[in-house]
Amino acid sequence: MTDSRSLRSFIPPYILNRIIAHGSERQRSSALSTLSHVRTLRHTPLPPVRSAAAATILPPSAQPGQVLRSIHDAQGKMLLPGMPARLEGQPATGDPAVDEAYDALGASHDFFWKVLGRDSIDNKGFALIGSVHYGQDYENAFWNGAQMVFGDGDGEIFERFTRSLDVIGHELTHGVIESEAGLVYANQSGALNESISDVFGVLIKQHVLGQTADEADWLIGADLLTPRIKGVGLRSMAHPGTAYDDPLLGKDPQPDHMRKFVITQEDNGGVHINSGIPNRAFFLAAKAFGGFAWEKTGRIWYDTLCDQGLNNEASFSDFAALTIEHARQRFGADEAQVVRHAWSETGVVPTQEQS
Repeated sequence: MTDSRSLRSFIPPYILNRIIAHGSERQRSSALSTLSHVRTLRHTPLPPVRSAAAATILPPSAQPGQVLRSIHDAQGKMLLPGMPARLEGQPATGDPAVDEAYDALGASHDFFWKVLGRDSIDNKGFALIGSVHYGQDYENAFWNGAQMVFGDGDGEIFERFTRSLDVIGHELTHGVIESEAGLVYANQSGALNESISDVFGVLIKQHVLGQTADEADWLIGADLLTPRIKGVGLRSMAHPGTAYDDPLLGKDPQPDHMRKFVITQEDNGGVHINSGIPNRAFFLAAKAFGGFAWEKTGRIWYDTLCDQGLNNEASFSDFAALTIEHARQRFGADEAQVVRHAWSETGVVPTQEQS
């Protein structure tokens, strides 16, 4: 198996390794080339950097809250950003990947601005750059510190990655995290990094669809798996560990409680695995509050992410304690108790309550 300690992308290394071990020749080739590439992607908790493409093609934002998008076509190559395909304000191109990326980046920007009052990734009007058709049968999506990148999948296991709004929202949120807490991408802080990206990815999807917590499916990557794969998505926030159970991909390994916490050297210490625990806590709090999940639970998680007291190597217990405090500050004691109970149901004991 390949060393996955530096991996930083949407599809976890353990899934790619399963495909390499059990897939067809074409599937193994696609997974191996994808994994070989993402091994070079190293997470550095630094603020996002405006790309040269953005500086050249897009003018600076004229007013707060104005979205600036630039979608590029990598044309099957692995050179970024690729050829400009659709710039801000231009009409649809007819290329599904280009138009899906354009629309999803707009929806993500819209959510952060209208719901949370955040002006793009860095809260300073950061231009949103996306590249599609990256590589050949590239089975991943990633944020590289300056832009988002989307592969087309192999069409046998994974569909094109722009099909999933929550995946695009997830990748954009990694940039928001780097702008705020800079959570180190390993162990529990890395699992929080993944979980917070899942949280806002699903909230963006729910916001677009106008869904309440009860109406939402709480799935991550529901549009990525082809019909031949036995699964409903890549992750389930409502029921971690149940998203897929497939002969090729294996069984979803996410735990839903601290007693099932996975200790591993793979996946940067299990960042895509153990994120199931804080994901479940968010879901439980959102369900308990009812209504639109972004109105209370999402606001509490966002306040916590922006808290300068959040250590970049925070544990689940550290993060839980801050969410409870922010629930109390913004909404009151009853809401704080709801959040405390949600964490309790996942076996996470807030830092200040540990004996």
